[in-house]
Amino acid sequence: MEIRTENYSIYYDKLTQTAIFNGSLRLSGMEEYDPIVELLNEVADTQPSTITLNLRELDFLNSSGINVLSKFVIKVRQKGNIHMVVLGSNNVPWQGKSLKNLQRLMPSLDLLLD
Repeated sequence: MEIRTENYSIYYDKLTQTAIFNGSLRLSGMEEYDPIVELLNEVADTQPSTITLNLRELDFLNSSGINVLSKFVIKVRQKGNIHMVVLGSNNVPWQGKSLKNLQRLMPSLDLLLD
């Protein structure tokens, strides 16, 4: 599963159960995030044992994008049987503060910032 545009790409590797985000997500409004929501929901619906979101190369994510990630974390939490890992980078200014909020939504989430 993959979404590729001029500004960003998202690739889901089934083997490693990892969604890899690259670039800058500055989409305007929730409708433009629909393909991303569909990809993430498809991943969750396969019920893998673990889902890893690798956001280390995601330079920017606006509030609509943060909302999408938050809703996804809540969906995974509600399933109850999927372990979630989020990989971030302290070198990307928005990640340290924003990604910690995902742990509030799902306390069992492993947040790894490098």
